[in-house]
This record gives sequence, structure tokens and C-alpha cells, in this order.
Amino acid sequence: MSETAHGRVLQRNKRRPAITALGGGHGLSATLAALRHLTDTITAVVTVADDGGSSGRLRDELQVLPPGDLRMALAALCDDTEWGRTWRDVLQHRFSSLGPLDQHAVGNFLIAGVWELLDDPVAGLDLVGRLLGARGRVLPMSLEPVRIEAEVHRADGRHRIVRGQSAVARTADPIERVRLVPAEPTECPEAVQAVLEADWVTLGPGSWYTSVLPHLLMPKLRDALLSTTARIVVILNIEPEEAGETAGMRAHEHLGVLRRHAPDLQPEVVVVDPSAVDDLDRLDPLCQAMGARLLVRQARRSNGSARHDPIRLAAALRDITEGVLGDIGPGRAQPTESPKDGEATP
Repeated sequence: MSETAHGRVLQRNKRRPAITALGGGHGLSATLAALRHLTDTITAVVTVADDGGSSGRLRDELQVLPPGDLRMALAALCDDTEWGRTWRDVLQHRFSSLGPLDQHAVGNFLIAGVWELLDDPVAGLDLVGRLLGARGRVLPMSLEPVRIEAEVHRADGRHRIVRGQSAVARTADPIERVRLVPAEPTECPEAVQAVLEADWVTLGPGSWYTSVLPHLLMPKLRDALLSTTARIVVILNIEPEEAGETAGMRAHEHLGVLRRHAPDLQPEVVVVDPSAVDDLDRLDPLCQAMGARLLVRQARRSNGSARHDPIRLAAALRDITEGVLGDIGPGRAQPTESPKDGEATP
């Protein structure tokens, strides 16, 4: 290899990775806050199924994408300057009143207004991102709002369908499968391209059925996840929810849900906080069956809350992206046959 070619290889190897993060809500915000310590080449691909609160009201009244999760992703990527921090606070500010503006987020109005002016959701998000000095790009997973429906198993043995993100998030009945309505919504081409061109893709943490899984139910986005040369990192939640869609679900059950809905998905690494895994004997074999390696690493905030600490999570992700994997579990294995619907994971 010539000296010039060798220099180009070294420069390419030293460049910061392009990372595409999939999710929504507080979980995606935590991942983005961590990724900001690793790279400026970040693309957030955000679920657009929210039908509650300020987002749901604007979605129904203005017939736009629900802006809330997109707003939170933009806020997480705000530049860490006085300008960026001020705009972050403006975006996240909610009105408090006795009238119809109560609990509406200012950022939701800003995004919806830009969309009306530009008539292009992607261009509108890019414009708001420039205003904020965002260190990365925020994209919707779909160019049209979607609904989530879940098939749940009732205590009396009967099945029922729960419709809408808010209702699915609150359901106390075990969820067997979720789907999108429409089944094939209009894909965001830029989101698909971001997955295909990334070096790494992250999934999670977050509300598993309503923030993480929807991306795997989008046909072209799912195809991109299965065909991309990017390596996929799954970040599991800090602890089970006390109530709602994943109440009581353990770490291996979260991963098993991904496998049932996308049996061909092959993560490179699964990241879990040690306080969140009391089922290592089941989680580790499942990771191996999916062809993934398990990284057990402290990522919880020091105050004990059920949220990821950006610095700790960034340290774990840096070790992954830079190949410092000395303390993770067994090596990559060939994927094995996926469990059938309703079967327990290994």
C-alpha cells in the first residue's frame, strides 16, 4: 500500500462513526444524549404513532404527524451553548392554563407551524434543527401518522385488540403482537437511507411495543435494517415498568419480543445495565442464538432512577464502536431458528 493510500485508510478509520438511532420518547432522548459524546453524524429516526396529549390533539386537529417525540429528539440534540440550551428549554416548555392550551408544548406548535409553511415534514424538521444548532438530524419513520394496534391475551383466556398508542401503552393485559395501521405507511426515504448508510444503528431503550417495535413493522425500514452493512446495537431498558405495556417483563423477554417480530434481525451487541438483569442464564443464550454479544455495563443514573446516564451509556457505546469489547459475553454465534409466536424464548 502506498503512503498516500495508507494515510487515507488511517483518516477513514479515525473518522467519527455515522450512527442512526431508532426509537421515540425519553428512551431515544437518552440514546441521543449519549451519542452526542461520540459523533456529530447522528440521525434520529422517530416513531410517529403518538395519539395522546399535546401531540395527539395537534395530530387530530391539524392532520399532521404527531410532533412530540420529534420535538424531544431535537431537544436532545440541541447544541450545548447558551443558544442551544435556551432553545431546548423553549421547545420543552408547556403552557399551564385552565383553557385549551393547557399542557401543549411550545415546540409542538413551532414544528407544526413550520410544516404548514413548508408543506414538507422533512424540510421542516431540518429547518428547526438549524434554528436549534442541533448536532444531528431528526427524521420521522413515516411521512404519515400511523396507529398502533396490539393483540392482547386477557386473564379469561380470550383475545382482544387494543387500538392506539396511548391505549396500548396503558394496557395491563399481556401483549402478544403489535401491528401498524395502515400496514404499509408511506416510508420516509431519508430515514431508510440513513439506516443503509450508517456505520452503527441503535434500537432502544424505550417503550418496547410503542417506541421501539414500530420501526421493525415498516416494510422498507425493516428491509433496510436487514440489508444494511451497519452493525446494530440493542439497548435494553433499565428496569421493567410497574404498570402498562411491559409491566414485569424481564430483559430476555424484551429481546424475545424483538426476535418474534423480526426473526431475521441480527444485532451485533445487546447492552444491559447489571441492575436490570436477573435472568442472565436466559438472556445470554438468547443473545448467542441471535448472533449477538452481550455487554453488561453500568449505565443507570447515579440517583437510582430508571433512566440511562448519558456519560455512562456513551462510555459503553464508545467501547462498542471502537472495538473495546473485553468485558462482554460470548462471541458472535450463528443465529438459530426463531421461536414461534407464543413460545417462550430460550
